[in-house]
Amino acid sequence: MPVRLTAAHSHSRPLPLPLLLTAALAATALTACGSGSGSSPDTIKVSYKQSTDNSVKVMDTYLAGIKKQFEHKYPGKKVEFVPIKAPDSEYYTKLQQMLRSPRTAPDLVYEDTFLINSDITSGYLKPLDPYLAKWPDWRRFIDTAKAAAQGQDGKTYGVPDGTDTRGLWFDKRVFEKAGLPLDWQPKTWDDVLAAARTIKRKVPGVIPLNVYTGKPAGERATMQGFEMLLYGTGDGTQDPLYDSGSKKWITGSQAFKDSLGFVETVYKEKLGPDVSDALDPNLNTTVNGELLPQGRLGIALDGSWLPYAWLPGSGHEWPDWSRRLGLAAMPTQHGQAPGKVSMSGGWTWSIPAKAANPDLAFDFVRTMQTKDNARKWYIANSGIAVREDVAADPKYVGAQPGIKFFTDLVASTHYRPAYPAYPKVSTAVQEAMEAVTTGDLSVEKAAGEYDATVKDVTGGQVVRG
Repeated sequence: MPVRLTAAHSHSRPLPLPLLLTAALAATALTACGSGSGSSPDTIKVSYKQSTDNSVKVMDTYLAGIKKQFEHKYPGKKVEFVPIKAPDSEYYTKLQQMLRSPRTAPDLVYEDTFLINSDITSGYLKPLDPYLAKWPDWRRFIDTAKAAAQGQDGKTYGVPDGTDTRGLWFDKRVFEKAGLPLDWQPKTWDDVLAAARTIKRKVPGVIPLNVYTGKPAGERATMQGFEMLLYGTGDGTQDPLYDSGSKKWITGSQAFKDSLGFVETVYKEKLGPDVSDALDPNLNTTVNGELLPQGRLGIALDGSWLPYAWLPGSGHEWPDWSRRLGLAAMPTQHGQAPGKVSMSGGWTWSIPAKAANPDLAFDFVRTMQTKDNARKWYIANSGIAVREDVAADPKYVGAQPGIKFFTDLVASTHYRPAYPAYPKVSTAVQEAMEAVTTGDLSVEKAAGEYDATVKDVTGGQVVRG
């Protein structure tokens, strides 16, 4: 059977159980014959995360163009795609199931950097160092992006295809109605909450502020929501989640409780979406495709990639977005230095340890990652360049509004401690957020549950904050 490829987008909804089962069975059927035994040595199988929004075909369109180039460059070779159409958490689960067996493992997969060390530790991925040593373009990649794809053994297990930053998007139409400044640049968390309260009071029918929360949102809740708060609590020099000195996870910190307190305030004061909507795993599709374009959301704590949903051909074309929306950096808790905070992540292309055609798969990566193709992807995906030559390219810098703003945030950004235990710690964060969002637990009790869970999932590798 031909080889297929699998991918996803970091910019990370509960589906009814019958639909989940149908999706799982369909994905299983697609991969049942696998790329291992009996597959053609001339065909590669590439797997990626397909958008759950049927109108957004950015990744599909881009990969179709690369396939055409690749098959032209390597006559007789074929590329087959196995897209996995699922929310982030479902994608990760399905991908890991595929990676376990040579019968189902694709030849190339799209890995979120937050999960890559977990998959490395599980033995699912192949180190790429022998390939990278012979690939001149590898020296063009920035060091922080390379580090995001490294295992604790120092080897590299993925080629990054961009990074991202996060900040506050705000609707100038809503701000004008609320009497708020159109050049809004909040200095503290209280400034953000004050603006949301003003919108609630003066612009009825508009959601004042969206902060992703809870398990259905997965890593989107942890990273776009909680960590954008947590990493703005100190002075920016110490990681508030993981203590690198003792190599232990931090529990019992006031910073954690303060961050949970912000989330609790948003939902207790009804400054965010209705709780049922906030816990819908497809909320991000609604935010991107409806709430922001229709002027029904005042402030969104979200990522640099949002414009990719509004570009021509996206299905949600919104040419006026740069005039309608303003951008502000997320402030630190009390306005303390450095004054603003961002989180960065990204995705990498990785070769499974059980891939049938790894050499050919890396040839596909090299085709994707020429300067021109990389630039094309960053622009199409509203991504932040991780190749120095593309970052300096005027065609990239001037491609669309907002690129400079979000690229400049790299100087204030933080990266998740993506060690093998991180996915389980992240889930514990989501559970704590969900508990205060629904009002089921107080901040104190939710933080205590988090501490107990982290101690359990890390085998007691915790230190008091």
